[in-house]
Amino acid sequence: MQQELGAKVRSEMFKRSMKQKQLADLLGISSAYLSDIINGRKDGPKAQEHIEHIKKILSI
Repeated sequence: MQQELGAKVRSEMFKRSMKQKQLADLLGISSAYLSDIINGRKDGPKAQEHIEHIKKILSI
């Protein structure tokens, strides 16, 4: 995930008082894996699918 998108995700989560664990649960993934996606350590095809879901959930 690009740094800019990662910052948007963190900002939206903060605005909604949403914990990383809550977002991970909505996506059906572990919070550690979500952290890897947000911080750009995972960027494969499956991670890209999760990024699209993240965008929809957070409306970004």
